[in-house]
Amino acid sequence: MCLILFAHDCHPFYRLVLAANRDEFYDRPTAPAAFWDDDPSILAGRDLKVGGTWFGITTTGRLAAITNYRDLASHRPNAPSRGLLVSDFLQSSLPAETFLAELAASNPGYNSFNLVCGTPESLWHYSDRGGPPAPVSHDTHGLSNRLLDTPWPKVSRGKAALADIVQRHDRIEPAELFAILADRTVAADQLLPDTGVGLERERLLSPLHIASADYGTRSATVLLVGRDGLVEFIEQTFNGAMEPVGSTHQTFRLAG
Repeated sequence: MCLILFAHDCHPFYRLVLAANRDEFYDRPTAPAAFWDDDPSILAGRDLKVGGTWFGITTTGRLAAITNYRDLASHRPNAPSRGLLVSDFLQSSLPAETFLAELAASNPGYNSFNLVCGTPESLWHYSDRGGPPAPVSHDTHGLSNRLLDTPWPKVSRGKAALADIVQRHDRIEPAELFAILADRTVAADQLLPDTGVGLERERLLSPLHIASADYGTRSATVLLVGRDGLVEFIEQTFNGAMEPVGSTHQTFRLAG
């Protein structure tokens, strides 16, 4: 994913409110979110090129999401897919703290990343560019292609919009979260980061929802986890147009 906005345990009715966009080349084969045939406990989309995923949750409440840390100068074209880290966590039984500690110690050769994982009650964040794994505070957070809460324009804009919804509503409508994710506002040049891709590309990548000839927002996902254990998972898929071309809506109650 390239943008994750989430309110962690700071709402009276929801342990987690999450809205996220996955940005990818349009020609990368992808399966929409569903319960996996080879592991029915996992609800996630799937990268059909390698087999990992960018975001998912299990029926027992394990969840994980990943973003790339954008640094063109250090990119290794033959590194393993970072999406495997998400599927590895979802299929593991290790607590997030232990999983991330082992990952940090092993230095497995992935291109740089941010991984948020855990449960709705206890989330952890780790980046190979940002120090040791750390618990995520009970607050509203945003993550793009730097570190957690780095104030890139899309992160600041998205966090403010999500915080406003969380503060104003007892019951949250998914449509309001999808409206945040659909924002195509291009950031002013003076606010853009310099990640080595050039000014034109920084402009293209600056909106919450990205669209171009060959790359952009492929899916938008909303996850609501109630304090009663009820999970609502909605994914919209895109192919470059403004309107979604497909959708998935799953509701279930966490096991245990």
